[in-house]
Amino acid sequence: MLAAVLMLMPNVSQSHSAANQAFDHYIQLTEARLAGETARGGAFLRVDSLASAERDAAYTALRGGELRIEPLATLDHGQAIACSGCMIHHWAGVVFIPGVTLDQVLRLMQDYDHQAEIYAPEVMRAKTQSHSGDEFHVLMRFRHTKIMTVVLDTEHEVRYERLDPARAASRGVSTRVQEVENPGMTNERDLPEGEDNGFLWRINSYWRYWERDGGVYVQCESVSLTRDIPVGLGWIAGPFVESVPRESLTFTLETTRKHFLAGQHTLEKR
Repeated sequence: MLAAVLMLMPNVSQSHSAANQAFDHYIQLTEARLAGETARGGAFLRVDSLASAERDAAYTALRGGELRIEPLATLDHGQAIACSGCMIHHWAGVVFIPGVTLDQVLRLMQDYDHQAEIYAPEVMRAKTQSHSGDEFHVLMRFRHTKIMTVVLDTEHEVRYERLDPARAASRGVSTRVQEVENPGMTNERDLPEGEDNGFLWRINSYWRYWERDGGVYVQCESVSLTRDIPVGLGWIAGPFVESVPRESLTFTLETTRKHFLAGQHTLEKR
């Protein structure tokens, strides 16, 4: 039944190029804003831009174990950025991990070869393809389930930056995203980019790490590109396209926090 429904979804190859152009423009404006925030005096975490009383309440809630997550939208001179035939999903989330250091958190985040163990079942495979200083080229296989299950083979370029002894940031950019057809079967194959079902075309992740208050605040801002929801197929494609970006970010942040709280961060440096 699911295979039959997916076959009804219109081909998206013609809109793929235009979608990438819209995403590039969105990212350019987003990164201009992010650059200002990482400078001294900028709102390093999202909650730092809140009014004093609200900011204090937000930090208290974070230290109490709350995950704070919100949708964002980058505008161009006050106007939404058009994305014909596509959708841009932009979410930011932050958690507080007590009793850990910045070095311990960074060690975990850069240990890509073991992330399939930590972030299962969403991460099925993970491998550091190459590593030079603060730059990593990473291969990952993701599995997302929401009514349907979609498996994706991806590659990412990730760069870390230590801003000062207490703060760090990283930027992850997908360089390849391919949907896996018949995953786990003998006829498994990666569909050509732009000729898949469009559940994920690109994803950028911007992380902030701040050691203070007896632990580390971890924030991730995720910007992803998908096809638009096909007319008449919102009942099956809609929940996946609209819900997975938020749920995936929530899972990643909560799993990171739980990993440290469970005392599993005492692994030796690799």
